[in-house]
Amino acid sequence: MQAAALLAIDPAGLGGASLRAMPGPVRDAWLALLRGLLPAGTPWRRVPLAVGDSRLLGGLDLTATLQSGRPVAERGLLAEADGGVLVLAMAERVTANTAAHLAMALDTGEAIAERDGLALRAPARLAVVALDEGLAPEEAPPAALLERLAFRLDLHAIAPREAEGEAPDVAAARARLPAVTAGDDILVALCGTALALGIGTLRAPVLALRAARAAAALAGRDAVTEDDAALAARLVLGPRALVLPAEAPAEEPGSEAEQPAPEPPPDPGEEDDLPDPQALQDMILAAAAAAVPAHLLDGLKLGEAARSRTPGKAGAQKASPRRGRPIGVRAGEPRGGARLALVETLRAAAPWQRLRRRSAAPIAARPGEDMPRRIEIRPGEDTPRRIEIRREDLRIRRFRQRSETATIFAVDASGSAALHRLGEAKGAVELLLADCYVRRDKVALLAFRGTGAELLLPPTSSLVRAKRSLAGLPGGGGTPVAAALDAALALADAVRRKGQTPLLVMLTDGRANVARDGAGGRARAEAEALEAARALRAARVACVLVDVSPRPAEAGRRLAAEMGAKYLALPYADAATLSRAVKAEAA
Repeated sequence: MQAAALLAIDPAGLGGASLRAMPGPVRDAWLALLRGLLPAGTPWRRVPLAVGDSRLLGGLDLTATLQSGRPVAERGLLAEADGGVLVLAMAERVTANTAAHLAMALDTGEAIAERDGLALRAPARLAVVALDEGLAPEEAPPAALLERLAFRLDLHAIAPREAEGEAPDVAAARARLPAVTAGDDILVALCGTALALGIGTLRAPVLALRAARAAAALAGRDAVTEDDAALAARLVLGPRALVLPAEAPAEEPGSEAEQPAPEPPPDPGEEDDLPDPQALQDMILAAAAAAVPAHLLDGLKLGEAARSRTPGKAGAQKASPRRGRPIGVRAGEPRGGARLALVETLRAAAPWQRLRRRSAAPIAARPGEDMPRRIEIRPGEDTPRRIEIRREDLRIRRFRQRSETATIFAVDASGSAALHRLGEAKGAVELLLADCYVRRDKVALLAFRGTGAELLLPPTSSLVRAKRSLAGLPGGGGTPVAAALDAALALADAVRRKGQTPLLVMLTDGRANVARDGAGGRARAEAEALEAARALRAARVACVLVDVSPRPAEAGRRLAAEMGAKYLALPYADAATLSRAVKAEAA
């Protein structure tokens, strides 16, 4: 109820809330509470899961354009919800494209669309309520959207009889909010609390500050107090915690030598009521830590990678509006590159022509127009009959295609790998390159040795260039596994931004002995390699790790486990065996 009240006071400033609950009376009660706290007439729009860009952002109204003979724009849901709330259904399954549009609207306060020959720009200052119906921890809305929503509420543990209470009066608080101020000590304490909880984004303390100002306005105060900051930390920072706050070490009795020296007495002219910044931060941190759910403590100790999703499948089939294997037609408008199915459209409109000709009156041209508003498709010059096409008649084609795969080969060219298996690794990569060329997949080649990793070949479909880059690969030096994994992750992100599916094939013995900065030290190098591997698994990159050491040890198996990769231990394999094994695991 507190989160709903604060969100009703400052909807656009707080961004919204993620509501994790199954459909039922508890979720309906919270939505009804929020809607009742908003002013009368506030826009309230629901966004379906399969919403298109034209309906979300706005675009060309095809039916009105056909009738009027000139481009007619329609408002999208973002513009319609300006000043109100947008309810996102099944947010855990929303596409990255829709999440990006919502995130941009939350950042800029505008709905921007440039398509179909139109340039639309409409105000869209709104709040988003993401209805999360996921059951597993990995089923969650996109991180880019969650980052911009102030509250993350989980209603699973609330019984229907407990979802009751008297709604607070927020009208006066909404008018008082612009005059509420916050001191520097509050800002420092909120930022320090976010840092202690492992929150690396600045949006979290900014949202916490806005929630604290709304809480002060709700309490009738003109300045943020410690209680307001503590409430904001519990509601905003606590659910975002990635690590547990470090506890102060217990002091052993009798250790007088380690006791700090007593502080000198304050000057007589010094004020006694100055706030202690450290004490304020400790109080807010304790309030935020108390809001962390108990069942998440084990996951927080393992870090963010413990809750990451499993890697995706390379080359998975996906729906496509333009090309691929035809799988039928569906009702819809030809927008965003979708192809109009003309025969199916005419077939859908044909049974209704007699009724439409009887009921529809001729539409005259508007003043200043040279053509009538009704679109006529005449079979011939002497035939007076016409076919009336309406929006419900339009059909578009559906296609399905396999996403293009970009295989990233990361080859260990260090001294230990060169001594044992670099020749076999090169032969296996050449065979895999030929297989990728047959499938028309992109290939990229990374080599790591010495103090870092080097991109020998960016993603390309040229088999000749790939073989030439691989043949000139020298061996020797240390094994910078962390640098190789960081470079592979950056390359995989670039591949994904192009609409391709990355697949990482790493050939190494896993024995890291060079850190990211090029310094030696096996312990530090292994720790950084495992950290980079966890980041790669959190990014959901499909990986295959081939242990090329003559005697596979625990290092390669542990690295593959942290990466979430398929592990292949082939101590006596030649190039052909390596190629067959990698193709079988990546299929």
